[in-house]
Amino acid sequence: MNTAPQSFKTLDELWDSVLAEIEVTISKQLFGTWFKDTYIVKEKEGVVSVGVPNDFVRTWFIDKYHKLILKCLRDRLETVRSVEYIVSKRKDDVGSGRKEDREIGSRLPLKDFYIDKKDNLNPRYTFDSFVVGPFNELAYAAAQAVIKQPGAIYNPFFLYGKSGHGKTHLIQAIGNYLKETYQGYQVFYVTSEKFAVDYINSVKSNTVHSFKEKYRKYDALIMDDVQFLSSKDKTQEELFHVFNTLYDSGKQIVFSSDMHPNYLNNMEDRLKSRFNQGMIVDIPAPDKDSRFAILQAKAEHAGVSISHDVIDLLAASIEGNIRELEGALNSIIVQTQLKERELTVNEAKSLIRNSIKTKKTIAIKDIVRLVADFYNIEEDLIHKKTRKKEVVKPRQVIMYLLREDFNMAYPTIGQKLGGRDHTTVIHSYEKVKEELKTDAALVQDLNQLRAML
Repeated sequence: MNTAPQSFKTLDELWDSVLAEIEVTISKQLFGTWFKDTYIVKEKEGVVSVGVPNDFVRTWFIDKYHKLILKCLRDRLETVRSVEYIVSKRKDDVGSGRKEDREIGSRLPLKDFYIDKKDNLNPRYTFDSFVVGPFNELAYAAAQAVIKQPGAIYNPFFLYGKSGHGKTHLIQAIGNYLKETYQGYQVFYVTSEKFAVDYINSVKSNTVHSFKEKYRKYDALIMDDVQFLSSKDKTQEELFHVFNTLYDSGKQIVFSSDMHPNYLNNMEDRLKSRFNQGMIVDIPAPDKDSRFAILQAKAEHAGVSISHDVIDLLAASIEGNIRELEGALNSIIVQTQLKERELTVNEAKSLIRNSIKTKKTIAIKDIVRLVADFYNIEEDLIHKKTRKKEVVKPRQVIMYLLREDFNMAYPTIGQKLGGRDHTTVIHSYEKVKEELKTDAALVQDLNQLRAML
């Protein structure tokens, strides 16, 4: 349907016309589910702000209907440049159609919905929306200490863990708190890839001096996914100098990575040394209770009622990262809204069956190779009857992993690793298990090996 651009007396008329086209474009059921209680909040300088009832609808519009909505608006109003979606309940006084009633930008906290390009912080990543559980309570406590004395304690603050464990949320929550709490405090969030691109572009355009000034002016610099700077020698050198300038000036520096800084490959030793001089905290995978709490909080935020049993099913069945949990939850939410009732456990099981992953199998030789490479020893030494310290520890770690993570029988482990007696395997397993209680370095080794597995 091609509609010639036309004039509308009110924003309500404009949106009614858009909805009329969308209604014949998609199914009646989908239209009733997603476009109910939506309206145009305002239009200013070519930007149309569409009000939606909750955050889930907002996300769905962005992912699924944005192109359609933008096209329909541009067909009717050729000055439209873009569309924004705002979670907002429609006020009674917004129905008159008068311009002064519809220009409600001054009453609507738009800053709460959009990323400010001056600092790149997502306003939704706050401490209030961060679910704290046993798996991340240490990281949360350290972040709280940082915001109380920025630049003075835990500087730099280095957070590491696998993708989807909540690192980005937590480090941006630090930035948002500092920005809102300390007047005039300049905070900047950047991914390491963007930092590298900025540096490369500054070299090409002969504006390196401007690059240096930009990154050295902030009161707090937050860099995400620093592991991507591996092998980027010139960018690492520039980060080293930026770090020194900020640190010497008492500015707060925050990093995140998918692994402990000691295990970042192709990273300069002097940069690793800087990472290590502050506070380093790991965020492991969430335990079941934490997964349940996260799912419950996100369901409540979306304004959708999901039974305790279904949430418990998701928490017990999906042991991956938080993003995988959210993906499964979103599927449940969609079907809940379409059916206009809570799903049964059996319906939920059917819906998420593709999200439930079985633990992948791995050959013993692959584990031996991985651990040998990790500890920088020859793979063949693992199988030989040697008591050299540099070989004994990796061999014990392999035995521990095979027993703890893959539930392999003690005799089988001994047989596969040089024909050793099962009592030797039991001793090795118990020794590693006991050392993990006090040896922080060994804990980090196991975390890194499991991540690579």
